Amino acid sequence: MSTDTSMTGQPRPVRAPKTAELIADQLRANIVRGVLKTGDTLPPEVELSKQFQVSRPTLREAFRILENESLIVVRRGSRGGIVVAAPDIGVAARDFGLLLQMSGTTLAEVYEARVVLEPAAARMLAAGRTQQDIDDLNAAVGFLAVLVNGGIEAADVREWTGAVYRFHDLIMERSGNRALTLFSAVLREVVARHLSRAVTTSDDAAEIESQFKKTIRAFVKLIRFVEAGDAEGADGGLQGELAERHRTPRGRPSARKPSDGDGHARRHPYSGRRRSRQCGRA
Repeated sequence: MSTDTSMTGQPRPVRAPKTAELIADQLRANIVRGVLKTGDTLPPEVELSKQFQVSRPTLREAFRILENESLIVVRRGSRGGIVVAAPDIGVAARDFGLLLQMSGTTLAEVYEARVVLEPAAARMLAAGRTQQDIDDLNAAVGFLAVLVNGGIEAADVREWTGAVYRFHDLIMERSGNRALTLFSAVLREVVARHLSRAVTTSDDAAEIESQFKKTIRAFVKLIRFVEAGDAEGADGGLQGELAERHRTPRGRPSARKPSDGDGHARRHPYSGRRRSRQCGRA
């Protein structure tokens, strides 16, 4: 155990990393750099133990670290082995969602963050759009239109919501900025996890259908801005669509935590459900 100096000038203990952590760091770095690619199988434990000059229990501890990070999958049996896996956005969303809960972040604040990020992506897309981007956006809104035009009586509104999210995902993916794409994906996953815990009750079917049709019209208008290369129009159009979608019945985003626990439900415009404030925080 070594010592370091704190901000007050007083020495404080510093824990030396364990051997397993150092091995995990090295393997993680190889995965990040692409030396080890998704689907690759690591050498057998015996070989890796010799390579790192450590015991097999220490090596297995390193594997557990990477497995918890979803960077490897441990397959048991005669055909088993350690396989490199693609990082799971759901894991990042789980950890980020926990951080949001611990900091008291409201679901409305998560929505507000999306209102900041996604219009910026729409602006970038409009500036660098390709014909393939336009075709894919039209296909996405066309799929949503087919669902909605089929009527709400026998519909699965969750499928409608998924189609809306897919359109937004395309805006982020085609922006050309990978950081924005990942940030938005994590935020969307946090919201989706919350909605999956929502309490299902009856709702105004005509109102839900009307809201989705408004969204289709907004998406069609947005595509026109993108196709014309109108970055300002694309930015403003998506801002308006997001702001409208995430309003409460009173006309403004809710600042309450979803888990305020007063037992009352509030309707999410696109879930086709009523959400209980007992569902948990963002």
